[in-house]
Amino acid sequence: MGRSLVFSTNIPLRFSQTPRSGSPRIHPNQFQAHKFTSNSPFGYQKVGILNTNYTRKLCTRALISEVSSQRQYPKVGAKSTGPIPPTQLIEVVETAAKTGAEVVMDAVNKPRNITYKGLTDLVTDTDKMSEVAILEVVKKNFGDHLILGEEGGIIGDASSDYLWCIDPLDGTTNFAHCYPSFAVSVGVLFRGKPAAAAVVEFVGGPMCWNTRIFSATAGGGAFCNGQKIHPSQTDKVEQSLLVTGFGYEHDDAWITNMELFKEFTDISRGVRRLGAAAVDMCHVALGVAEAYWEYRLKPWDMTAGVLIVEEAGGAVTCMDGGKFCVFDRSVLVSNGAIHSKLLERIAPATEKLKNKGIDFSLWYKPENYITDL
Repeated sequence: MGRSLVFSTNIPLRFSQTPRSGSPRIHPNQFQAHKFTSNSPFGYQKVGILNTNYTRKLCTRALISEVSSQRQYPKVGAKSTGPIPPTQLIEVVETAAKTGAEVVMDAVNKPRNITYKGLTDLVTDTDKMSEVAILEVVKKNFGDHLILGEEGGIIGDASSDYLWCIDPLDGTTNFAHCYPSFAVSVGVLFRGKPAAAAVVEFVGGPMCWNTRIFSATAGGGAFCNGQKIHPSQTDKVEQSLLVTGFGYEHDDAWITNMELFKEFTDISRGVRRLGAAAVDMCHVALGVAEAYWEYRLKPWDMTAGVLIVEEAGGAVTCMDGGKFCVFDRSVLVSNGAIHSKLLERIAPATEKLKNKGIDFSLWYKPENYITDL
């Protein structure tokens, strides 16, 4: 039996591709202020969604890092977007993510119809409706592409060089509780490597929901609401804010990460557990957190986020320090400057799991999908 959470305010989601002349620029770390009014029962006047009007200019080359002395790691992104021009591909990716976000925004303050995949693993009707809306956009524009969705599984042509990895509602439990850490995540692989990505993050909370969009293309840099972003340059773990996540299975990997959580809590400014992988990675790209790691994520959890981090100038590896691909079972993303220091503790812990026989082979890779991995 599902449960319902009811809130009365319903705010429409509005996106526009047409820049407004003379409109003030908003820093990606800032949200538009809500106007105070005594006439509102909650003290705030409802205003529109965060303005995402911008003129997007792709960079021809993304920075590997803002810190010249740091170690550099193998790139996980595709060399190019393939035969589809990056501007065309990212336009469809962003449209798909925004379309899914419109479904989520329409439902964000309405009762939830919740069912369970497992004891605590939730799914809502909104997850399913968002994915349907995203699929319509993808199929309309690229009917011959392969698609891997969290809710719908694999559909399309396995001989395609392109694989869309879709999380229609990343952070479903947060959404179910109106806790502000959830997003719509859409990423596209070209021959197995991330080529384009968009994440629409929901920020604010009940009565004041808002959104911002992160996006990236292979070699084109990373953006938040159209402004180029970079990770922080913090090079000391003790001055870093870290983020991690825990899966639903309380097994050896879960226990190991709990120990890492405790260890890094003692030596850093703190470790957060927010519950939405795509959001966590975008926060690293934006420079508001220095690193994020987790075991047992799926391709739809990671495809968009890892490309956004890398194109912003951060580093991406597996948790043992090895080269990463989206079908791996662990990921560590960081600003790059503290990556090797984190691996000094995370890599040995991961190797111990391997020595115990814990499976770290590739998973959720569609059969017959050809890659350059």
